[in-house]
Amino acid sequence: MSWASWTTTGVYSGRGGVLTDEVGVLTGDLSVHTTWADGEARVAVQYSGASDWFTMSGSPTHCATEDDSRALHQAVVQAVAAGGGATVPAAPSGTP
Repeated sequence: MSWASWTTTGVYSGRGGVLTDEVGVLTGDLSVHTTWADGEARVAVQYSGASDWFTMSGSPTHCATEDDSRALHQAVVQAVAAGGGATVPAAPSGTP
């Protein structure tokens, strides 16, 4: 089993925040966590310093390789910073 994970803290959401499956929109100072295992990426967000993580809408998503999942994590961080009710963006180029 192959796996990897990344966490980026201190991401300030743009106006309109991030859409989650459990609680709707989160705004403000957030942490973003991506876990990749065997071709699937799962993305969660939390208020920085909090203990509860929430599934970002659009997660999980197919992501063929670890490199693609790292690129996806960066795209998610950018989407969170942009706001607008951000969801997990499309898989990076190279991932079906």
